Amino acid sequence: MDEYNYIPELYTLVDEEGVEQTFEMLDSLVDGDETYYAMVPYYENPEDLINDNGELVILKSDYVDGEEMLVTVDDDDEFERVGAIFLKRL
Repeated sequence: MDEYNYIPELYTLVDEEGVEQTFEMLDSLVDGDETYYAMVPYYENPEDLINDNGELVILKSDYVDGEEMLVTVDDDDEFERVGAIFLKRL
């Protein structure tokens, strides 16, 4: 019997207030000059996942002082368009 071991792709991100949170990468998308990432919060304890709202987090790549950062998508139209693509793919 083959055994499959799933290893999630995890990223610990720091918000503007300095709070760290770990996310699991579900998908990425290159659209024009932008790269977008679909993520969900990661919880080591499965019971914590039950209490999560299950909302998909969509971030995009941006460069600040030559360093890549993941930032929120502030434009509502852009967010809706990219979110629809991710939901269809996932």
